[in-house]
Amino acid sequence: MSDINLENLRHSCAHLLAAAVKQLWPGTHNAIGPAIDNGFYQDFDFGKVKISEQDFPKIEKKMRELLTAWERFTFKEVSLEEAEELFKENPYKVELAREFAKQGRKLMTNDPGNFLDLCKMGHVENPSKELKNFKLLSIAGAYWRGNEKNKMLTRIYGTAFPKKEELDKYLWQQEEAKKRDHRILGEKLDLFAFSELVGRGLPLFTPKGTLLRELLNSFSQELRLKKGFQKVWVPHIAKNDLYKMSGHWDKFGDELFLVKSQETKDQMVLKPMNCPHHQQIYASKPRSYRDLPIKYLETTTIYRDEKAGELIGLSRVRSATQDDSHSFCMPEQIETVYDELIDITKTFFDRLGMKYRARISFRDPKQPKKYLGDVALWEKAQAILLNIAKKNKLDYFIAEGEAAFYGPKIDFMVSDALGREWQLATPQLDFVQPKRFGLVYTDKEGKDQTPVMIHFALMGSIERFLSVYIEHTAGAFPLWLSPTQVRVLPLADRHHDYTKDVVSKLQKEGIRTEWDFENKTIGAKIRESTLQKVPYMVIIGDKEVEAEQCSVRTREGKDLGKKKLYEFIKDLKGQIEKFQ
Repeated sequence: MSDINLENLRHSCAHLLAAAVKQLWPGTHNAIGPAIDNGFYQDFDFGKVKISEQDFPKIEKKMRELLTAWERFTFKEVSLEEAEELFKENPYKVELAREFAKQGRKLMTNDPGNFLDLCKMGHVENPSKELKNFKLLSIAGAYWRGNEKNKMLTRIYGTAFPKKEELDKYLWQQEEAKKRDHRILGEKLDLFAFSELVGRGLPLFTPKGTLLRELLNSFSQELRLKKGFQKVWVPHIAKNDLYKMSGHWDKFGDELFLVKSQETKDQMVLKPMNCPHHQQIYASKPRSYRDLPIKYLETTTIYRDEKAGELIGLSRVRSATQDDSHSFCMPEQIETVYDELIDITKTFFDRLGMKYRARISFRDPKQPKKYLGDVALWEKAQAILLNIAKKNKLDYFIAEGEAAFYGPKIDFMVSDALGREWQLATPQLDFVQPKRFGLVYTDKEGKDQTPVMIHFALMGSIERFLSVYIEHTAGAFPLWLSPTQVRVLPLADRHHDYTKDVVSKLQKEGIRTEWDFENKTIGAKIRESTLQKVPYMVIIGDKEVEAEQCSVRTREGKDLGKKKLYEFIKDLKGQIEKFQ
């Protein structure tokens, strides 16, 4: 089923939900009910009535009863006066009708047989047959029109699919996702925390979480340094003039954190992007064609004033750390730079065992105002990226409207263990910003030319990447990435001296090791280590002390038997070196 048809299916199901709710609770007003990613929602004003997810079976039953009579939607264009009369009991529909009329849009009613509504077009042709596979999922509060000054409505989320197997698979994914929720695992594994005193959307990373971040970042930087990237550093604030010049001020002004300078009275901004800063490093001295490509990398934090209601664990934060890169090159060097970035991306995600495909993100020709720069340059850039994708034999698809405002890009869509796709690595081609900042290099004839800029973040942001990767692995990180690689478990106090010796030797060999010296049963210690997802447990008892050996067990519960410590260390180092 196409995306449009699936959207129509889910939007139609939102109508069905509204019809059922209004029959079950007369006097309820339905507001808007759009299709969204993976489903739909419908907003309601229940008045003084309070409902919960416990009411879902009753609502779903009513939806199925109504559906038997829904043979087809009928549509009719009405005047504003007619709409105001038809929906005079529903203030939300009247407000929408007046707004649409003011915008010069047609006012359309639809009716599948027993439920008149006002909404945009986009419905299934045979609802009684096509709307069978649905499920209500959750309930939440939502301000009317997203404005906190307006009334809080009740939002019911649901999903619908053309086939029952697709619905069953999605529901399984949702249940499995709950078990893998990175917010829950992050707390259980002691990786990160949040504090109301610090602020929402501002994660704090513990020693274990910080180690995980640094291991991933070191790998990311290592891959780029091998390709000739050089490290740079820029401050976390800048004058707003910088972002007015780049175009970010106009595009993202509402998301910027503003900082007032008492000394100079300059309006300062917490940086939402690194690219304008890196361009100023490029512009700091004359450049020749012999210098290009110039490639900068920096792992640094950017800041966006995201809405509180949109903050979700590490997935959506106000402080995001990017493993960021910018290449400045001549047009004839674009392909070479992209080949390097694609190779870096493949190596990184192959090492992590994650599958991926490429989304070639183009501008939407129907919305030219969304983008900066000359159309001819855009078309040239898009043709270049398409050719690069073909040359590198990427599994790709084209998506119009997904480009950045300054240029097209190749977004690597990475699949997790549940089959969900996430946009992570993204090399972006930019003909626009270098020209806006007046960046130049001298060509072979001594003439000034504008360089091309290629933006690249391998993980995107470390926080968001970790939200994906924690859920992909369910917190069971590979040995080379595990904050704790081995936990040593003595059976009794008399085994502590030998345990200390084992721990010391493991740590001297660079193996990240802890030991559990608490007065608990060995079963309790094994359970704790297993819950902490530690790859290996070393059990020390009388027999191990006497034989100067250790009994090794995996987090999956596999007993590897007794081993000499040097053999165990050799095996561990061999596993780790495969990924270095």
